[in-house]
Amino acid sequence: MKKFALFLILLVSFAAVGCSGKFWGGTAAGTLAAGGGYEYNLHRQKQRIDEDLNAGRITQEEYNIRKNQIERDSLLQ
Repeated sequence: MKKFALFLILLVSFAAVGCSGKFWGGTAAGTLAAGGGYEYNLHRQKQRIDEDLNAGRITQEEYNIRKNQIERDSLLQ
């Protein structure tokens, strides 16, 4: 829920800035698209390591290390 609230605040902020002109609107839209794609990729990585742990392909220790790396890379903590 915390991540969703932060995302919503960012979305509204960029939309408000984007209303001042076409350049800023395009910039805001591009920034949101890039950030959304980046976060979606991290989400997919989390799903993969969950699957790897459940299938026994990685240990709990390796899972924790990889999960911490993904969380550090996330913009929405």
